[in-house]
Amino acid sequence: MKKPLFWLSMLVLVLSAFLAACSGGGSSEPSNTEKEKENAAEENGPQDGGTLTYALDTEFKGLLNWNFYDMDGDDDIIELFDDPLIDYDENLQAQPNIASWETEDNKNYTFTFEKGVKWHNGEELTVNDWVFAIETIATLGGEHQRWSNVNTIEGVKDFNEGKADSISGLEVVDDYTLKIAFDKARVNNLENVWAYPLSRKEFEGIKPKDMAASEQVRTKPVGTGPFKVAKVVPGESVELVRNEEYWKGKPHLEKIIVKVIDSSLTTGELKNGTVDLAPFHPTVLPEVEALENVEVVKYPGLSYYYVGFKLGKFDGKKVVMDIEKYQNTKLRQAMLYAINREEWVDAFFSGLGKPLNRPIPTSHWIAADNADMPVQYEYDPEKAKALLDEAGYKDADGDGFREDPNGKEFVVNFSHYATGNPTFEARAKAFTQYWEEVGLKTKLQMTDVNLYYDQLEKDDPSLEVFYGGWGTGTDPDPLPLWGNDTVWNYPRWVNDDAQKLLEDAVDIEVVGTDTEKRKELYVEWQKIFNEEVPVLPILELEEVMAVNERVQGVEYDVSGQNSAHEWWIKQ
Repeated sequence: MKKPLFWLSMLVLVLSAFLAACSGGGSSEPSNTEKEKENAAEENGPQDGGTLTYALDTEFKGLLNWNFYDMDGDDDIIELFDDPLIDYDENLQAQPNIASWETEDNKNYTFTFEKGVKWHNGEELTVNDWVFAIETIATLGGEHQRWSNVNTIEGVKDFNEGKADSISGLEVVDDYTLKIAFDKARVNNLENVWAYPLSRKEFEGIKPKDMAASEQVRTKPVGTGPFKVAKVVPGESVELVRNEEYWKGKPHLEKIIVKVIDSSLTTGELKNGTVDLAPFHPTVLPEVEALENVEVVKYPGLSYYYVGFKLGKFDGKKVVMDIEKYQNTKLRQAMLYAINREEWVDAFFSGLGKPLNRPIPTSHWIAADNADMPVQYEYDPEKAKALLDEAGYKDADGDGFREDPNGKEFVVNFSHYATGNPTFEARAKAFTQYWEEVGLKTKLQMTDVNLYYDQLEKDDPSLEVFYGGWGTGTDPDPLPLWGNDTVWNYPRWVNDDAQKLLEDAVDIEVVGTDTEKRKELYVEWQKIFNEEVPVLPILELEEVMAVNERVQGVEYDVSGQNSAHEWWIKQ
């Protein structure tokens, strides 16, 4: 008889305590005076003034600059005070923001900046700040997460290797006009190029390798957006004030406070009105939906979660797949068959997620139909056991756990990040029990989230099997995440056929501008990924946000949220 899942019992206990802490005081119907104020606000349009409180349930890392951030939380803060050059609509199509562009061949582009856009230090934004950002990333090269967003520009690699003093593919025509030549015509050169300038004045005299640790990134960041950073308490809160000179017009709100709260307090603070906006974990969805003063906004996501394997390392320029422990494909497949993903997703994501068999969220047009994937990986522990037997992982000493094909002890060392969310350890333990039920001895390590991704990037040997997630962004091209020369290929997976498919899918000479042909190549890539499973796809997630009823003008779609300068509060 199958033994009961310990983690489900544990989850019930955890959530009982968790939800008890979430409860707040009672509610009452609004008075006639309050209703009259609401009706007046709706009739008269946006009102100026007020402070909005935005809650995060995880400590932010504090890399508060687009050019250096590498974790969720930081980006939630940055987008409040720094604007991108290029925006994206609800169809994930590029739209001019600060920059507009022209091209005739998808290789040579001319970008034109809006005049009069100012950094928060009073300096006017020019194309030289964009060149500075590209040069900074190019100097750091493969160790920088955004290397793949600049290394397709002509001359960047020579600049990185010290063979040139400037980047030949960048031509400054004047302060508002920049020509960029890419090394070849690609369908997605525009979507892929790094479109976030860096204030040359702010970082003057700071070496690129020292910028991420500087106060200009950590505590005194500047941007071009609707709000200015007034105060940073590292890992705890950020106070932002209205940018009176914002290039799109004065924002309605006077101030935004971003604060980190314990996830067990989210529902209570929303109920009491001490928090206005909050992303929240799906486990508390029923409680948040029950609040009378809060609207729960759901919108399509671009995120997926997975269990990855360290198959190699990144040598600074390329991925080298040279760690043997998890190279056996049947072992990886067996570990996926062993997971009851439907059960796990229902338990920990309250119906906001669904299992998937490929590393592309459904919202992207390149996503293959899950049903078309060669292997479906429906929960089948007997299939998992059979694959492990075939691969040579057998219980040689009768202790109930399998040894490796050489007869030596085999332990799955599984890591998951730790935050204030009490359900994370429970969901991590669920994986360990699934694997132990098919005979794979498993050891769990919970690691502080601020150390976790640094360890992943640096290929810390203590992380062998790891839980991770990706927000894929507006450009669906998987090459920046899964290419053989990117630091963000965390599993360090290399497959020459897969690499060729990704390169061909953006090559104008191969696909032209035929999106169907591109999709065919991407589908073939997903099939290879599906069979090799360098990571075990677990689920894709629907995004969710709690919005207090007094907050107006906030909109969400698959591209994210609208600009905060459009938000306002009913007084």
